[in-house]
Amino acid sequence: MTYRECYEQGCRTLQAAGIEEAALDARLLLEAVCGTDRNDLLVHGEQQVAPEAEEKYLNWIRQRAEHIPLQQLTGEQGFMGLTFNVNEHVLIPRQDTEILVEEVLKELHDGMRVLDMCTGSGCILLSLLHYSNDCEGLGVDLSAEALEVAGRNVLKVLTPEKAEHAHFLQSDLFEKVEGKFEIIVSNPPYIASAEVEKLMPEVRDHEPRMALDGTEDGLYFYRRIIEEAGKHLVSSGMLFFEIGYDQGQAVSELMRTEGYCEVQVVQDYAGLDRVVLGTYVERN
Repeated sequence: MTYRECYEQGCRTLQAAGIEEAALDARLLLEAVCGTDRNDLLVHGEQQVAPEAEEKYLNWIRQRAEHIPLQQLTGEQGFMGLTFNVNEHVLIPRQDTEILVEEVLKELHDGMRVLDMCTGSGCILLSLLHYSNDCEGLGVDLSAEALEVAGRNVLKVLTPEKAEHAHFLQSDLFEKVEGKFEIIVSNPPYIASAEVEKLMPEVRDHEPRMALDGTEDGLYFYRRIIEEAGKHLVSSGMLFFEIGYDQGQAVSELMRTEGYCEVQVVQDYAGLDRVVLGTYVERN
């Protein structure tokens, strides 16, 4: 088939499967297989596609039609201007989470120690280390498979010099964490268990449930992290969370109860609550 014929067949298959952005996904998958860009469809649409590339493309289209996320097929996702490896063992980095990274960067100074709890692909921690100098970072996750992905991302996005300052630890939250940090950041599982079943199939069926399910009310991990984080923050250290759109007030109250001050909620570009942050004050 020609390049254009491959694309059109991909579109039809994905549209028939009810894929929301069928035309976009068909094009992106074709570009990923052929190593092309968006201009090729206009300029080189009549060019023949090599048989092995055509076979790979149509196989990816069949998998995408089964609602397997596009990023799991290509193995990559862009985040904070960087490209990260992803697979079925990690949550696919989302643009909303860039708000969390941007808020941390406002407070991150050279030489600070940063802890990223529930690190997944490592996208938050590694972005922070990429855009700062001489900072030390520790990413913590319970999933060994997720930490394997995070480890592969270190040299993908960091210089060898900065990579020496990135560390990962398999731990049930703070269980094996030692030392203190100037900043703790987390995008924990925060979707209420009953709501997980209502998510789109790409997320519900193909992303790791342990990275999504925040138990009955969605606040379980916030409670645990907030209760324990103070032991691992320096005086006036800061705690940052990504939150669900309706969790700003609840998470803010949990932080204030545990002695955090200057607690504030930051909205995303859609005007929805997205980040809660606060400063830890040690109790006497």
